Amino acid sequence: MATGRLGLEETLAALNAALGPGGPVWLKETRPRHLRTRDFLAPRRALQARCGDGQVPELVQALAALQGPGVAPVLRCTPTPAGLELQLQRAAVFQRVLGAAPAYAAPAAGPAPPPRVLVHCPALRADPCALRLGRLRAVLVADHLARALRAHGVRVRRVPATQDPRMAALLQRLRVDWPVAAGRADAEALRSRLLEVLVPPPDGAAPAAGVLGTVCLEGPMEERGRAAGYDPGLRSCVVTDELLATLAELREAVRLCADDCAQGLAPAPDPGADGCTVVHVVSCAEEFQQQKLDLLWWKLDDRAPLTQHLVCGPVKVAGTSDAPTASEYYELRHRQACKASSLKHGTDLAQDPDWVETFKVLSVATIKFEMLGTAPQSQLLLALDDSGTSTKGTKSGTFVMYNCARLATLFESFGCGVDRGLYPAFPPVRSLDFSLLRDEGEWLLLFNSVLPFSDLLSHMAALPHRGLGLHVTARTETVCKFLLQLSMDFSSYYNRVHILGEPLPHLFGQMFARLQLLRAVREVLHSGLAMLGLPPLSHI
Repeated sequence: MATGRLGLEETLAALNAALGPGGPVWLKETRPRHLRTRDFLAPRRALQARCGDGQVPELVQALAALQGPGVAPVLRCTPTPAGLELQLQRAAVFQRVLGAAPAYAAPAAGPAPPPRVLVHCPALRADPCALRLGRLRAVLVADHLARALRAHGVRVRRVPATQDPRMAALLQRLRVDWPVAAGRADAEALRSRLLEVLVPPPDGAAPAAGVLGTVCLEGPMEERGRAAGYDPGLRSCVVTDELLATLAELREAVRLCADDCAQGLAPAPDPGADGCTVVHVVSCAEEFQQQKLDLLWWKLDDRAPLTQHLVCGPVKVAGTSDAPTASEYYELRHRQACKASSLKHGTDLAQDPDWVETFKVLSVATIKFEMLGTAPQSQLLLALDDSGTSTKGTKSGTFVMYNCARLATLFESFGCGVDRGLYPAFPPVRSLDFSLLRDEGEWLLLFNSVLPFSDLLSHMAALPHRGLGLHVTARTETVCKFLLQLSMDFSSYYNRVHILGEPLPHLFGQMFARLQLLRAVREVLHSGLAMLGLPPLSHI
């Protein structure tokens, strides 16, 4: 029997290669009504433009026998009015995937990410008591991006390290994994260089307290900035002690990246590559100031790297112009989570030790799915009502955590059944008969959730190469959207299909096959939640 990890991307690549030279034609199906008859489609018009009608019979034969590393086994390929429809050998795919479920919950080998990345989030220098929602969004995006890169094996450094204990406490509450500073970086070398390039004040007056002077930025703007897309209005910069300290911290972090390279921790792809890729994750209100800091860095340091900006769009609150701070936002979601639970269970559980941590996780889950569920570059419209903390909706982090708890309850019930002698112990996976998985919801969970997840993680960690311009995009919304769709598909299946059937020997085969599928779903769900810094819940 064939072994090795199956991949949707490998399968699509092989299907398109079988058509000969040209762009991609084949599409993966995702909708249940289409998946009843096919898994992939080559649309008729695209196929005619690529091959012509005369080649179709030959293609059908070739595609039906398609093989290769990572390529899923084909059952049949059929010409239809819609185009060429292809269906996989589903029992064989179930066997291959569910026999190695943990491999599909980890990143696949995809587009090579940069070997070292410095993630800089200026919002973390703000007063934590006055941290607005736009900056909170940048903080959560930076944390999520860093987690995705680390999961893919990238060595990530994060700056600024937090010095304010109030900020550290807020980040811990929001389950943001960020370093704490031991002290400030030495800025004396930069200060000496700055004194050489300061523009003398026109009236000879001494600068204000904390202000070191003004620097002309026209040189770095013409050399690098204009071509990269920097604001052409940036002609000068008033340098303060705080700005110089920020630059010193960034410069030290880049130096540490170079030390990593020298120690062989993450070799550069070629000898001429600089130490690391610098990504500034900024709110739209901070971008102008960050562009100014980049140009100043280039002015004062000949070895300053090229940088890229991931700009987060604004956050608007529906129905009000008075948006809460980050702390107020958390407290609001926490109260709403406690209230929703008291309505569901008929009692106030806010002070119950067994539920205190659950309410904290639910609050953060609601916040992260709201803040990260939209592409970071887009504007985010936030509703502050309690719909986000209800388990009845299907678009919230609470809904995802609810289904996580349902899975935990299912496997706990199975374990109790084994202890009571109702069910036998779980048999070896290789002995399971996956041809018993015939419900359309089972294939939907495998084909749309388990099988593509590792590729999704890999693409999240694929930043564009340096030198392609100022702005960079990152698909940090994909995990939230994926987990929401997974939860909807699982919920529909769970509500319709009785997983733990009657304790009758002739039903055990199908029950164990279904449980193994849901083990894989659980692995993927837990891995996705880990990308958001969220632990799985066992009750809600």
